[in-house]
Amino acid sequence: MVTTHALVGLFVALPVAILVPEHGPTALAAGALGGIVPDLDVFAEHRRTLHQPVYGFAAAAGALAVAVVAPTALTLGLFAFLLTAALHCVGDVVSCGLGARPWDNPPSDRAVYDHVRGTWVPPRRWIPYDGSPADLGFAAVISLPLVVVLDGVWKLLIVGLLAVSIGYTVSRKRLEDVATWGARLLPSRFRRYVPERYLVS
Repeated sequence: MVTTHALVGLFVALPVAILVPEHGPTALAAGALGGIVPDLDVFAEHRRTLHQPVYGFAAAAGALAVAVVAPTALTLGLFAFLLTAALHCVGDVVSCGLGARPWDNPPSDRAVYDHVRGTWVPPRRWIPYDGSPADLGFAAVISLPLVVVLDGVWKLLIVGLLAVSIGYTVSRKRLEDVATWGARLLPSRFRRYVPERYLVS
């Protein structure tokens, strides 16, 4: 779930919020964004355009080196963003591959695209599909330290993300049908922005 990726971003930034509290808000926001941004390529070539499983970690390592030498809100935020964006790819690998209705259809062998090797990384399927009970369970576990340590608007955000996660998990299988039905109602000029999985019966 994109909410799980966002929670991972907050979790990654939590040490910054604890150790360098003056830069905590920037790092937390950047971490959450880093968890979300890779999935914007759902409107391009999903899990290939903005997913960078190798270059992403290399960029995060470079950002860490800069942040250690010059720990500012900008450098720590950039590190949190890049690391979480790279970890997003790991989350996709341990989940299912591309394709609609992974609980019914034959499993896909494509998790994320490795631009260095020029091939798709196969999914591990430790989490059967996004929005599965296992996905929700993982999101809940990493939320615990966040709720304990953070307060104010951050605690509200975490609770909100968990609430959305619960709703998504409960309705996940039905949402696939709703999205397919809704795609058929769109004018043709807008269908090019819809993932291909929703344009087939």
